[in-house]
Amino acid sequence: MSAIRIAPSILSADFARLGEEVRAIDEAGADWIHVDVMDGHFVPNITIGPMVVKALRPHSAKPFDVHLMISPVDSYLEAFAEAGADILTVHPEAGPHTHRTVQRIKQLGKQAGVVLNPGTPAKMLDYLIEDVDLVLVMSVNPGFGGQSFIESQLRKIEAIRKMIDKTGKDIRLQVDGGIDLITAPRAIAAGADVLVAGTATFKGGPSAYADNIRRLREG
Repeated sequence: MSAIRIAPSILSADFARLGEEVRAIDEAGADWIHVDVMDGHFVPNITIGPMVVKALRPHSAKPFDVHLMISPVDSYLEAFAEAGADILTVHPEAGPHTHRTVQRIKQLGKQAGVVLNPGTPAKMLDYLIEDVDLVLVMSVNPGFGGQSFIESQLRKIEAIRKMIDKTGKDIRLQVDGGIDLITAPRAIAAGADVLVAGTATFKGGPSAYADNIRRLREG
């Protein structure tokens, strides 16, 4: 399995100084910058759009990992790609033809990911796994930060790790939701190689970010 990557979720950052926060987590050793996009329709919260992603892009050269919790999703792919996203991750429930959505993301020159909500089975990936660069397992129901890890998702992570290994391809397995110093090693043991962490990264302010990231990565 690949080295563990940490993708701090800026959902937990100080939005009044978002550019500074992105620079701070970059300098603290973040591997990716995780951007949660919510539309108040697909999930019960509203966050940011392409203009904010574009404004943040100059603040870090790290990959922007953009999780699109919006529906319908297809009409926004180009805007987020042009804004500076490197990875665009979509929910199968957010569009009528997930395979077509994945292909469109790749046509835009970006990496494509598919997200599975807690109630979405691993089997959803049966005819998609060969085409994606990343699978994101939500270990909370999407919409808000600070939720508790849902234990049943560990079995799903294990199942998807087997699916990925069977392909022989370099497909990242990401976990998002309730990741902290207790759940991080459990997710890693189940097969995750990218951890999204909001609260666990940003707690304690900028002086604590490097240590927070290091401890999460070490599991």
